[in-house]
Amino acid sequence: MAVVETRKLTKVFGKAEAGAVNAVDLVTRDGEFLVFLGPSGSGKSTLLRMIAGLEEPTAGDVLIGGKVVTRLPPRARGIAMVFQSYALYPHLSVQRNIGFPLKAHGVPKEKRLERVRWAADLLGIGHLLERRPRELSGGERQRVALARALVREPTVFLLDEPLSNLDAKLRASAREELTQFHKRVGTTTIYVTHDQVEAMAMGNRIVVLDKGIVRQIGTPREVYDEPADTFVATFLGSPPMNLLEDGGLVAGFRPESLLPAAMVPAPAAPVRFRVTLLEYLGSERILHGVIEGGRFAGRKAVSRIAAASSGALAEGTVHDFAVPERELKFFDEAGKRTAARVLEWR
Repeated sequence: MAVVETRKLTKVFGKAEAGAVNAVDLVTRDGEFLVFLGPSGSGKSTLLRMIAGLEEPTAGDVLIGGKVVTRLPPRARGIAMVFQSYALYPHLSVQRNIGFPLKAHGVPKEKRLERVRWAADLLGIGHLLERRPRELSGGERQRVALARALVREPTVFLLDEPLSNLDAKLRASAREELTQFHKRVGTTTIYVTHDQVEAMAMGNRIVVLDKGIVRQIGTPREVYDEPADTFVATFLGSPPMNLLEDGGLVAGFRPESLLPAAMVPAPAAPVRFRVTLLEYLGSERILHGVIEGGRFAGRKAVSRIAAASSGALAEGTVHDFAVPERELKFFDEAGKRTAARVLEWR
């Protein structure tokens, strides 16, 4: 295991004014599962590739295990990377695919086979060693790619959207497998994704990126419950956080916090809520509506409520709703979090 650190790491392509990655400072914890999360073009994959040595930084440094590795090639960094495509050799068996990096480094055949069996058994693919990649499912190919990375005994795993080629059901099971795999192996892991569900479910901490800038670093609970700015507030969550703006004040609250007044303990911020659209999602309902009266009159908002509590909430009806004061977040005109201003709600 090793700690990965970046110091003012920057990447600018061509003559662009803004970098793909802008002066990123971060430090992993030894053995943690750190997730880079952001939309397409946020710089998360570029940042990962600079850590891996596949992309040369414009400025800044990368340290692994306390050692500056900025100018070292990938093979000298003690890392293993799993790509979105898995990059398996189609003409080689699973066994030979897994053992390829060991063969390339001149590891004796007996030792190589021992490491391959160990990695295959750890990932539950020991029975697939004689098959070719075309004979495997997407989830099995993903595990082969992981096993190939594992046999190198890296100090750091770098995973670039390894589940994006799988269907929704398989992604859920593969997500669980990856999490269990990390707990067994304990190697420091950096994982890139644009999927907030993956990030929230798998990460010990999440690095939220936007346009090459780190917006927030924190645990899943911290970035969801205490967003640093309006970008984080609206990027995480489905539906995203409600943001109501008036006169330079932006008040935010999660849809699950906007509930019928009788369900909300005091102290609470009251809302008259007109339901304009109701979405049926099985165990819950998503209510789209408009606030009537008060400082935020006419602003749109969304409520998420359990099906059992949504009896009389039909489209076109108006109800007394409320938000617990502790769930209100406030932001300034630039979108940054500010101190609580509950008294300004009305």
